[in-house]
Amino acid sequence: MTDFKHNVETMIPALRRYARALVRDTDIADDLVQDTLVRALRAERLFLGGDLRAWLYTILTNLNRNRRRSLARQPVLAEFQDTTPDASGTEAEGRDISRALATLPEDQRAVLLLVVLEGLSYRDVAEIQGVPIGTVMSRLARARAQVKSVLEGERPALRRVK
Repeated sequence: MTDFKHNVETMIPALRRYARALVRDTDIADDLVQDTLVRALRAERLFLGGDLRAWLYTILTNLNRNRRRSLARQPVLAEFQDTTPDASGTEAEGRDISRALATLPEDQRAVLLLVVLEGLSYRDVAEIQGVPIGTVMSRLARARAQVKSVLEGERPALRRVK
C-alpha cells in the first residue's frame, strides 16, 4: 500500500465522524465518506502535497453541497422528533446537543464541527468551505450562540431561508 493510500485510510474515522455529525444520518454519512474516498483515490495524482486532511474534508464538503442541491429539487418530508422523556444523564445531554446542532443552518453546523470536533484552524476551515476567514469566524460565533441558547432552554431563532 502506498503512503498516500495509507494516509487516506487513517483519515476514515475522522471523515465518518464529521460526515455523521454534519448530515445526522448514518447511511448518508457513510455514502459521503465512501464517495470521498473513491474520489480521493482516483485523484491521487492531483494531490500535490500539503494538508491531506483539509483536502479530504474539502472533497466531502463539496459532495455534501452537491447532495443538498439535488435534494432541494425534491419534496421535503417532516422529520420524526423523539420526545421520549425517560432518558437521563449523558444520553439526555447527547440528545440535547444533537437537537441544538439540528437547529443550526448547515453552513454554521459544518464550521462548528470542523473547528470544535475536528480541531481544524479557522484558515483550514475557510479553505475547505471556500469562504473568507471572517465568514468562518462569524458562522462559528452564530453557531455557538445558537447552541448555547438552545441548551439553556431558550427558543431557537428562526432560520433564514436562502
